[in-house]
Amino acid sequence: MPNAAAHLPFYYGSISRADAEEYLKLAGMADGLFLLRQCFRNLGGYVLSVVHKLQFYHYPIERQMNGTYAIAGGKAHCGPEELCEFYSKDADGLCCLLRKPCNRPSSVEPQLGIFDNIRENMVREYIRQTWNLEGENLELAFINQAPQVEKLLATTAHEKQIWYHGSITREQAESRLYSGAQPDGKFLMRQKREKGMYALSLIYGKTVYHYRIKQDKAGKYSVEDGTKFDTLWQMVEYLKLKRDGLIHYLKESAPNPDMATAAMAPALPAHPSGVANKRLTPQNSERYAPEPIGARILPMDTSCYESPYSDPEELKERKLFLKRSNLMVDEVELGSGNFGCVRKGVYKMKKKQIDVAIKMLKSGNERTERDDMMKEAQIMHQLDNPYIVRVIGVCEAEALMLVMEMASGGPLNKFLSSKRDEITVSNVVELMHQVAIGMKYLEEKNFVHRDLAARNVLLVNQHYAKISDFGLSKALAADDSYYLAKTTGKWPLKWYAPECILYRKFSSKSDVWSYGVTMWEAFSYGQKPYKKMKGPEVMAFIEEGKRMECPPKCPPEMYKLMQQCWTFKVEDRPDFVTVETLIRTYYYSIAARTEESLEEGAKVTPA
Repeated sequence: MPNAAAHLPFYYGSISRADAEEYLKLAGMADGLFLLRQCFRNLGGYVLSVVHKLQFYHYPIERQMNGTYAIAGGKAHCGPEELCEFYSKDADGLCCLLRKPCNRPSSVEPQLGIFDNIRENMVREYIRQTWNLEGENLELAFINQAPQVEKLLATTAHEKQIWYHGSITREQAESRLYSGAQPDGKFLMRQKREKGMYALSLIYGKTVYHYRIKQDKAGKYSVEDGTKFDTLWQMVEYLKLKRDGLIHYLKESAPNPDMATAAMAPALPAHPSGVANKRLTPQNSERYAPEPIGARILPMDTSCYESPYSDPEELKERKLFLKRSNLMVDEVELGSGNFGCVRKGVYKMKKKQIDVAIKMLKSGNERTERDDMMKEAQIMHQLDNPYIVRVIGVCEAEALMLVMEMASGGPLNKFLSSKRDEITVSNVVELMHQVAIGMKYLEEKNFVHRDLAARNVLLVNQHYAKISDFGLSKALAADDSYYLAKTTGKWPLKWYAPECILYRKFSSKSDVWSYGVTMWEAFSYGQKPYKKMKGPEVMAFIEEGKRMECPPKCPPEMYKLMQQCWTFKVEDRPDFVTVETLIRTYYYSIAARTEESLEEGAKVTPA
């Protein structure tokens, strides 16, 4: 894919932190002086380097799967240029406003990274061969699939590097490192016996040190608890620049003898910079980390996690309005309301058939209801996230029909209420973490849900939740932080933040308040919030500084998060990036403790 920052005069490409600081020094070190460079850790990411009070600040910018760019904890933007423009007007957590770009000298071109020269051709060729596409179809698939395919190729690119030795033993690794010259920093990478596990073996002072490479639940790699990387080859290139906990930075590759003609990607220059965070010895450098959570298949390991349009050939056919001949409507009614009913059905795509839920507008409904359903369809059709019910499209025939993904488990509150003696607290945490991921996605896309509640979280199965019902949702403009409602209508006041009720202001932060109420519903196993209080009583209760009590089975860490979500002042309330991080950390800590207790019970000792 084309580099989104390549045209910017203050973009320097793949340079080190030290080089960035040198350019900023030469440009005068004025407050707000900044430049942009490529990130060594995140695919498609950048680093914003800024001067403030003669100090350097470096902010990683990640490219999200939806194509937007964001600094951790900050707003998402459609490109790095727009991001820099935003921070030139609003510091929003940065050390200062971006005031002056540090443009490249006329003789300096952006330095290419190790993946830049080969990325586009590799992605295009992969799509061509995998789906047998050419011409306009190939270009359409390339535009839509490039981010996913690029990551797929990048995560396996280490296998073509000369320093990668595949599945060899620790003893074989040492033998290969001791073969020939043995300079400090000579290294290789090998695959361990456990699936997906790797080790980095490194010579220093004629001794070989072995470092275990861990992979977290997000798929990022790190040496023990060091810096995290999207890919193994990025890790190696970074560790040529900084030790980051190693006993010595990486310097010279030990060539894989089985790779007769290895086509090496161009390497970055190695600089012996950086300070070690943690020194590892041969004795403790290969400690065993907990295995992934249980043996249960996670949603992302199943086909239901994928978008119906993950295949480019299906993507070509994607339209908002569907043909009635491709839709089979069952008589089975899944639910009903003032708008009409929801029925089960099957939608025939180009290569497959999928189960769907069909929201049917009953005849005789006013034009307003039709307009509302169309607005909901247009909003949801833009969203593509595994934890949000995807809209397939709309169909106008015997009735106006909104066709959505099937989530046959039903609403979260009813499910938990009917199975309160069967569902564990950790299962509830898991489902609420998934809701947080979906809401973080909406926050990044600048969408406000306005009706987040347990009744609007649907289950695919006991371990897989999706956010639904976007009837009240609003898409904010890129420079808006909140939506001002013109009328009140029938609002779910018990789920609304104070600023929604008092000033009719809605934002992602008001969705965070609703998320806290949804958490309370989930951990109370489907109980109704605020008991029998009416809307005005709830508002008075909140203004007095009171909050709902902790549900009986709710862990204190989760109740503390609810209370954070119920922070009265919107500016002090956490965003969904923070909420998702907190609940994810707790969820993984539960999983780790579960694994440890299982291992203890089985008296399993790592080999």
